[in-house]
Amino acid sequence: MSTTAAVPRSQAPAAGFSLFHPTVGRLTYRALLGRRRALLLFALPLLLLIIVVAVRALTGADDQNASDLLQGFALSTMVPLVGVIAGTGAIAPEIDDGAIVYLLAKPIRRSTIISTKLLVAMGVTVAFSAIPTLLAGYILNGNGQNIAVAYAVAAAVASLAYASIFLMLGVITRHAVVAGLVYALVWETVVGNVVPGARTLSVQQWALAIAQKIGHGDIISSDVGLPTAVILLVVASALAVWYAGRRLRTLKLAGEE
Repeated sequence: MSTTAAVPRSQAPAAGFSLFHPTVGRLTYRALLGRRRALLLFALPLLLLIIVVAVRALTGADDQNASDLLQGFALSTMVPLVGVIAGTGAIAPEIDDGAIVYLLAKPIRRSTIISTKLLVAMGVTVAFSAIPTLLAGYILNGNGQNIAVAYAVAAAVASLAYASIFLMLGVITRHAVVAGLVYALVWETVVGNVVPGARTLSVQQWALAIAQKIGHGDIISSDVGLPTAVILLVVASALAVWYAGRRLRTLKLAGEE
């Protein structure tokens, strides 16, 4: 992948690696919380809360209903969609419009750029996923069977993985949003819930394994064992971040060609 805009090559050497660069972080937050993306980020949790208030009013507190709704909408739909918005939005627009070349021309290590954007994407995804899920769980059944906490932790863990995966998509393809939506809506929501073999490769099922451990009773279940789920979450996230960094390092400025 290469850019076409001609940008003066920075003469200053890149600074040493830092996990977070304040300027890059601030620019990324602004990009993610801009008007259009902010509307989408707020709309999904708001829709969840509206649904759970209606369900609680109609059916009362019910542990099974709470679990079904938190898994069926929050974990399998809202969390991956928020991940798509935050993960791809952290870097894909800059690559698409060529603005990334101005950032890459600065004396900042590309690994620092990736880690900063990842941390921002993770923070935004967790904030707009785990917190609404926790509130929804308390509204539905007052955290009976520890369901609210279990699904909130699962949403937070899944958010970290989704942010890593979708950030990688933002680096490697100009169709990152489309690819992310296909993964979130087709693989996680449909295939991952219907095809038994595919569930092993589902972030949702990995997160459910953690929720199952935290929740009480047998209401929450996962097709993946806890040790396997933790290993797959760590490996998938680490590989996604590593590959995103590798691809960004091969992104050439016009002045470097």
